Parts: sequence; structure tokens; C-alpha cells
Amino acid sequence: MDAESLKQLLENVRDGGVSINDALEELKKLPFEDLGFAKVDHHRNIRNGYPEVIYSQGKTVEQIKAIVQRLMEKNNNIMATRAGKEVYEAVREITDDAVYHEMARIVVVKRREIEVSDKIVAVVTAGTSDIPVAEEAAVTAETLGNRVERVYDVGVAGIHRLFARADIIMKANVLIVVAGMEGALASVVGGMVDKPVIAVPTSVGYGANFGGLSALLTMLNSCASGVSVVNIDNGFGAGYMASMINKL
Repeated sequence: MDAESLKQLLENVRDGGVSINDALEELKKLPFEDLGFAKVDHHRNIRNGYPEVIYSQGKTVEQIKAIVQRLMEKNNNIMATRAGKEVYEAVREITDDAVYHEMARIVVVKRREIEVSDKIVAVVTAGTSDIPVAEEAAVTAETLGNRVERVYDVGVAGIHRLFARADIIMKANVLIVVAGMEGALASVVGGMVDKPVIAVPTSVGYGANFGGLSALLTMLNSCASGVSVVNIDNGFGAGYMASMINKL
């Protein structure tokens, strides 16, 4: 339930379309609904501006279906991250509106439109191998109502490729820079722009990359001001944060 839905419920009570007892039952579910295996946070849309997002890994398909069903009953937009095709097929059994972004591994069910900001979030990757994490960030930002420009495979091994896309880099309001290996691209981009850069280290790399730890440490130690860092492979966290910044 969002602020508009709550306002509509109160107006229906005032106008006699909904009884006080029925409205009370709805309001009882407002903070959260206990499904036993999950407590669905119906209040999050009012607090944070977007409904609870479902992290699919570790959940059974039946659990995900039940959570989606409850969120849909409140007319929420749905986003399920780290979702395989089996999750998508299960959600499709509930609604035909489900869309699967395979590279990003995100299932989206759009129940209502969100106004799209005219300010740009640029998602930049060092290499092609970083694109799955970048797509998680890009699809998240788009689903939350942002205009996204993708600038892929422009890492420091061929830095002229980055400079060739400088027009997009410079006009973006927020930048998400996704890089594995040594993760140097975030510092380079941070030194080019006067906007916030959200760095995403990926687990792409050989042995001494330590599953993304080398890129994480490089980004944390960036000498470029204005660079902040999310967790390894956390494209969703970067996309969500970029959206919050972009809508300030």
C-alpha cells in the first residue's frame, strides 16, 4: 500500500463505500503480513517510496509465488532479483504481466506507472563480462523510474573507448561504474565528472582477484573524490541508490 492507496481507503470510508470494520482489517495488514516463512512489509512503499523487493536466492518457488501474490493484492509493482527462469514461470502462473530480464536475472510485474525522471543514470562497465551485474543495476534503476544510458566495455585496457563516450559520461546525473579485475575504471570516471559515482566491484577476474576482493579494495581506496562503493556483484544495491540520488 502506498500513500495514494491509503488516501483512497480513507476517502472510501468517509463516503460510505467501505465500512469501518473492513477498513480496520486492511489497516491491520499495513505494517506487515506474517506468512509464517516471511513477513511481507506492506508499509515499505509509504516509508521508502517503493514496495519490498524480493531477493529470490534461497527461497523456494512456492514461497516467492506467495509473496508476489500478497504484494499484488496491494496493487504493488513487483521486482524479484536473482531470479532464474523457474521463478519467472511461476510468477507467470499468477499474472501475465510478468517480464523477465534474463541477463539481469530480474522479474518485473508493473501494476502502475512510475513517473520517469528526465535526468540520466549512466551505467558503465569495464568489460563485457561485467554486463550481467551492470544489467541488474540498469534494470533496477529503470524499474524505479529512471532514464538509463548504458556504456559497456570501456575499461582502462583501452581507455580511448571510454573517452569516445564522454558525451554520455559528462551529462549523466549519477553514474554506476561496474568493474572486475583490478577495478580501476571507477577512479578514472570519478576523475572525469562532477556527479556522484557508485562503484560496483564484480567477481570477474583470475585467481588473485579473490572473487572480487581486489576490485573492492581498489574502489574503496580510490583517490578520486565522489566515489562510493557497494558490495561485490551488488548491481541491485547500486541501481537502487542511484535512483534515490537521481530523484532528490
